[in-house]
Amino acid sequence: MLSQSRCLSRTLGRSFSAISQGNNVLGRRTVSGLSACHRLAYKNSRPFPDCNTRSSVFHIRYFKTSAACNNEVVTVNTPAFAESVSEGDVRWEKAVGDTVAEDEVVCEIETDKTSVQVPSPAAGVIEALLVPDGEKVEGGTPLFKLRKGAGAAKAKPADAPQPAAPKEEPVAAAAPPPSAGPIPTSMPPVPPVLGQAMTSKPVSAVKPTAAPPPPPADSSVKGSRSEHRVKMNRMRLRIAQRLKEAQNTCAMLTTFNEVDMSNIQEMRSKHKDAFLKKHSIKLGFMSAFVKAAAFALQDQPVVNAVIDDTTKEIIYRDYVDISVAVSTPKGLVVPVIRGVEMMNFTDIERTINELGEKARKNELAVEDMDGGTFTISNGGVFGSLFGTPIINPPQSAILGMHGIFDRPVAIGGKVEVRPMMYVALTYDHRLIDGREAVTFLRKVKSVVEDPRVLLLDL
Repeated sequence: MLSQSRCLSRTLGRSFSAISQGNNVLGRRTVSGLSACHRLAYKNSRPFPDCNTRSSVFHIRYFKTSAACNNEVVTVNTPAFAESVSEGDVRWEKAVGDTVAEDEVVCEIETDKTSVQVPSPAAGVIEALLVPDGEKVEGGTPLFKLRKGAGAAKAKPADAPQPAAPKEEPVAAAAPPPSAGPIPTSMPPVPPVLGQAMTSKPVSAVKPTAAPPPPPADSSVKGSRSEHRVKMNRMRLRIAQRLKEAQNTCAMLTTFNEVDMSNIQEMRSKHKDAFLKKHSIKLGFMSAFVKAAAFALQDQPVVNAVIDDTTKEIIYRDYVDISVAVSTPKGLVVPVIRGVEMMNFTDIERTINELGEKARKNELAVEDMDGGTFTISNGGVFGSLFGTPIINPPQSAILGMHGIFDRPVAIGGKVEVRPMMYVALTYDHRLIDGREAVTFLRKVKSVVEDPRVLLLDL
């Protein structure tokens, strides 16, 4: 034993590391300079007899699934934006101390074009919010800290301390009921009023006094007259800016026409059930107008063109990407249906259904709204009878649809009641002349009134 101590005192270096996890200990002790037999031992284990007892070194390890990752704190950064978006405003859905599940939305970043949701990367508890609500952030900015793991879950209701039962206090003995006395047979005397003489007056001489009338109500104030201010979100600000830019830049002019919807309504009523059964989507009127607009844009390519104000050139597009205006609680968005010239009614309805579902769930990406050579706005879903749409820059024209109403019209020299819709085309008069605009709108009218024009390419 003495020899072993001297040997250990002459060692050139020592190192020791230990990690304690509850009752489990990961320990290692190594002595450099000794030819030692490394040994793996557990609790209550004994040395193996084939190793040198004088120079043995024990490595003691106790293994367990680590709980260190469960309490790990991670920092979540702002996701990367699209190329056309550089910053956005943060709107928090959770607060410090809230428990979140994996992929649960913690905040939304409102950009000029859409809202980007930031989900939680794992289940845990929000440790800290690094950006105030409404603050402007860029891609890669730290947003919040999350403590991961099961240790961050909410405590079970059974673990909550039970409230102590109130101590029972001795109930005081009920007081005995008062003894019943003799029943009075006459009224008690009325005491005289001090300072006044008792006078007798007949009842007929006493005149009743009228009650004072209630104060008149102030009829000038009705209901609440309070005011409150709400900050405009970035999308609404951007929409306002773009609409004003369109008015200041384009020489906008609007031409009108009306469409007889009898044939398209009859076609829809006849085939809507079979269409729904085969394609699992409903047949609407929007596909007819989108396809009619694509057909008219190929017939009048200048309506599909745009002016490049930087180079003073006209850009003609050989493809048709139609933006469909969709109203959402946060503002107007215009997802794009690409390659409409190669689509049929089914493809258009399916794409509109997918984009509409994304818009309702606030899942539209910037890529879904970039581009577009022409826009269709359907105010008829709100019952609009007539209107003049505003161009969606940098496009050169926009088609406005309106409600379908029964109106008397002249058909073959006779007055008939038909379902009619007013349509409006607003165009940039710097590029598009009246002839092209009117011809375009008449082409849309002819295709919607008789879809066989598409088959015959008339």
